[in-house]
Amino acid sequence: MKALRPMDIPKPFARYSHGIELSSEGRIVRVSGQLGINTTNVVPSDAFQQAQICFGNIKAVLSEANMVPQNVFHLTGYVTDRKHMAGYMRARDDFLRAASEDSLPTSTLLVVFGFTRPEFLVEVEAWAHAPLDNRD
Repeated sequence: MKALRPMDIPKPFARYSHGIELSSEGRIVRVSGQLGINTTNVVPSDAFQQAQICFGNIKAVLSEANMVPQNVFHLTGYVTDRKHMAGYMRARDDFLRAASEDSLPTSTLLVVFGFTRPEFLVEVEAWAHAPLDNRD
């Protein structure tokens, strides 16, 4: 992956890239939107904690495909209020901590009306790419 960061447009607002170039050789994983509910069906009331669960779930899905957060080339985050943006962004930055500036994914963050249950504040989906390997 190669980050595309044109110098003649404004810099990204946060830790993401304006564009990503991928090799046509490789595997792509699409991770469905993950909600902030843990394995015991508890939904924290805090957006940051919900986002941490979302990103933890994304890591688990990526792991099934022998991928890591550095393989992510796009994230889409959804929050139910602008006040939840900071918590989401903090969890996203933690998730991307090991990514170099030259390989940060693209990112979209939307404020939405709500989700299937009112206690959900955050949802995150991801796209990831990795080189071909010898798996069946």
